[in-house]
Amino acid sequence: MRNTATLSSKLVRIGMGLLLVALTSIGLTLWVTWKLSGGAAALNEAGRMRMQTWRLTSEVQAEVHESKIADLIQEFDRSMTVLKNGDASRPLFVPWDDAVRQRYTEVEQLWQSQKTRYLAEPVMDHSILVVHSNTFLLAIDRFVLSIEGQMASLTAILNLFQFVMMALAIAGAVIMLYTGYMYVINPLSNLSDGLRKIESAQFSVRVDVVSNDEFGQVASGFNRMAATLQSLYGNLEAQVLAKTQRIDAQNERLEALYGLSTFLAEANSQSDLTQGFAQRVRELMKADAIALRWSAEEASKFLLLASDQFPHEMQEVEKCLMAGACACGNSTADSRTRVIPIMNSEVAPLKHCAHLGYESMISVPVRMQNKVLGEINLFYKHPVSLVPEELELMDTLASHLATAVEGMRAIALDREAAIAGERSLLARELHDSIAQSLAFLKIQVQLLRTAVSKNNSDKTALALDELDSGLKESIADVRELLLHFRTRTQADDIDRAVQETLQKFQHQTGLEVSRKVTGEGLPLPQDVQIHVLHVLQEALSNVRKHACATAVEIEIHKGEPWRFLVRDDGVGFDPHNNRNELQVGLKIMRERAEQIGAKVSINASVGHGTTVTLRVPAKSLPVFKKSEAVPLS
Repeated sequence: MRNTATLSSKLVRIGMGLLLVALTSIGLTLWVTWKLSGGAAALNEAGRMRMQTWRLTSEVQAEVHESKIADLIQEFDRSMTVLKNGDASRPLFVPWDDAVRQRYTEVEQLWQSQKTRYLAEPVMDHSILVVHSNTFLLAIDRFVLSIEGQMASLTAILNLFQFVMMALAIAGAVIMLYTGYMYVINPLSNLSDGLRKIESAQFSVRVDVVSNDEFGQVASGFNRMAATLQSLYGNLEAQVLAKTQRIDAQNERLEALYGLSTFLAEANSQSDLTQGFAQRVRELMKADAIALRWSAEEASKFLLLASDQFPHEMQEVEKCLMAGACACGNSTADSRTRVIPIMNSEVAPLKHCAHLGYESMISVPVRMQNKVLGEINLFYKHPVSLVPEELELMDTLASHLATAVEGMRAIALDREAAIAGERSLLARELHDSIAQSLAFLKIQVQLLRTAVSKNNSDKTALALDELDSGLKESIADVRELLLHFRTRTQADDIDRAVQETLQKFQHQTGLEVSRKVTGEGLPLPQDVQIHVLHVLQEALSNVRKHACATAVEIEIHKGEPWRFLVRDDGVGFDPHNNRNELQVGLKIMRERAEQIGAKVSINASVGHGTTVTLRVPAKSLPVFKKSEAVPLS
């Protein structure tokens, strides 16, 4: 008869029985151990009372203060209370029996008498006190010995339990070995014999099923597996060949995807990118022709961006294709890659393709963020179908194409924005410096014309002097503007660029210039460095124009935040006096600082020089306005 119990139930029954016995034995052992632990603590506490007795006797003989004697007596009382009531937290408890309880009562009674002797006034004769103390200590010793007798009994019980547990462990091991052999090892041995025969191609082998447990189920599964292998062995080579072909096709698609992705990343222009993409995709998909269409700005037309093997007459007709006018250029936001059959008929929208002998077309929408950017059309002169792997490949290629084209477009927009920002910056610099100087010169020319017409030599000379001074100032502004627009950082450290700027300033002005660098910090980004240099140059320009200084000092502190100071010993100025030429320079510095999230502060007073401080956060990033960008030069 088959055993209907499962292997799990068999093992659970045996295991539960052994576990119950083991838990009972362990519980008893733990209980005895706990009693021994508490008894050992009680034994230690009882032994401690002997030391306390001698200490009390010696303190009384030394006639110490009454408060100290009272503290020692109180401590002895606590020991007596702990022994009587126990302390579960330690744990501490006395293994009580009649003998132990009798000895404790004796100690307790003697302690009451002994306590009276310790507190007697006047102090009892020392020899008599020692005799009574010895008597009390003998009672404590008898109490300790009674506890030790109980501990010895508990230790014997614990040893007995340990021998019992050893016997149970041996019996349990024998039972588990027998059970393992009957229910595990023997069935596994039968299955192992069957597997060895299967390995030697004896697919007719079967394993006897003698139970309904897990091994019986495995044996039944083994028999079904052997039957299946026996039936599949005949066409195994054909299946292996088909699987190998699928793997080769997948590898080929992956290789093509990798190669195409590399090409898209290395393409230099949009025309090279789209034309190369079209040619490679046509060869990969073994199409007869391909057309790559891109959505126009109004999204109602599709422009022919690139093609390969696409007939010339079709290119002329479909350079610009209205959306929805044909099966091509008909992708929407929810469109998917699909195969469109082309019927040989005169009816639109596929009559042009039918005339050229095409029978099938694959339409692949090119999307980015749920927006249709274009469409890939593959033409075949025979019926075609796509497997799921090919559909996924085409969608991936379309996604890579969209990313590459939009990336190039973004780069082009960035270049345009940079050029526009450069022009805006140049216009602002011209307006803030040279344009104002030219307006001043125009006024002086008008004054000169008036003075000449009136034959006023004094005013004529004055106007000529003003013109000469204005021209010199304009020339200086032009040179300074050229210096600003040639500014660039040559290294990650801004210190070198500042040093070159100071050398140029010293050469132009002949002023004494010093530089001081402190701190350590990560280098500022190069675009931030350019704006910092422009602010410093504007500050130096104000020194040259207005300070009448003899020395200039620049301090650079690297850290969080970065700090740049431009200090001169010139005439200074009143920050509250709205001098137009000064306010223009300060406005330029503050505008440049705002573009990188920095702040400019001015500390100046009349006759005491000027200090310009620029604070730049270490992680500052340029925040450009819509019409501005980082200078290219």
